[in-house]
Amino acid sequence: MVASDESNGNKPKSKRMGAPPPNLSDLSRVEDRISFLYFEHCAINRESNAITVADDEGTIHVPSASLNVMLLGPGTTVTHRAMTAIGENGATVLWVGERGVRMYASGKPLTHSSALLQRQAKLVSNTHARLNVARRMYQMRFPQEDVSHFTMQQLRGREGIRIRRVYRTWSEKTKVIWDKRTYNPEDFEDASPINQALSAAHFCLYGIAHAVIIALGVSPGLGFVHTGHEKSFVYDVADLYKAELSIPVAFATVAESPEDVGSATRRNFRDAVYDLALMKRMVRDIKALLSVDGSDSCEKMDDHVGLWDGAKGEVAAGRSYGDEEMIEVQE
Repeated sequence: MVASDESNGNKPKSKRMGAPPPNLSDLSRVEDRISFLYFEHCAINRESNAITVADDEGTIHVPSASLNVMLLGPGTTVTHRAMTAIGENGATVLWVGERGVRMYASGKPLTHSSALLQRQAKLVSNTHARLNVARRMYQMRFPQEDVSHFTMQQLRGREGIRIRRVYRTWSEKTKVIWDKRTYNPEDFEDASPINQALSAAHFCLYGIAHAVIIALGVSPGLGFVHTGHEKSFVYDVADLYKAELSIPVAFATVAESPEDVGSATRRNFRDAVYDLALMKRMVRDIKALLSVDGSDSCEKMDDHVGLWDGAKGEVAAGRSYGDEEMIEVQE
């Protein structure tokens, strides 16, 4: 199928087709949206503000304003109009290729404010503040331990011990044999069933984390524990929930001996996301991490626009400053 809005050689009309883009206030909050949907071997188009998904069995409609992440598997075609609707409604699209090779694209933020992004950049640029955020992340994962005075080296060591213990615990609970985490990122099937399930569950978790991060208007690349990658903060956020969510789902799924491990893991993961109200927690946790000193300065209005000032921090935009005292420039 050719993904095109033109037919019979006709030129596209200059007038905008379809429904007008939604107002920001009309969109669902990220924590209230459908966690993710997975499609393969189908054609995706647009009807008004809904996404249509068609295959040999028929057509379904997906309300794009209520979608958080859309995973597109092999054999999927998508039209320009569908991607426009998805982008306008702030959803994230991830293309899941064959044999584990993946690409992704993101939608627009569900906010016009850069306050959280500025806060993130400020915290990650200060060594002391960055370490405090990293400590908070580990404290959220393992609340029974006091890590308030740990160095990054100590945090990494303690995290490694904890995660190995989580794997062993779930192996004993589910009777699924566990050795170690090994997988080939270029070949999904070149791994044991439990490692396939872990890859599938972690990838869904990364997708949701990425979508929430984008929706809140912060940077996926400015991580506090992870660094140097365009999705460093995605990995930071996802790690908060692996021991509680993706690891248990993976072991429980493999214990069921499904024919298709990847598909069964995604279905079970989606149920667990709903049961744990993950997206609401994720929004709350990200905002808490970026307000580590208790500051609420990141809660500015969406349409707020100011001008930076070295002395005052910020001055009002939308006015002329030409009549103010001029600074003489000596040539």
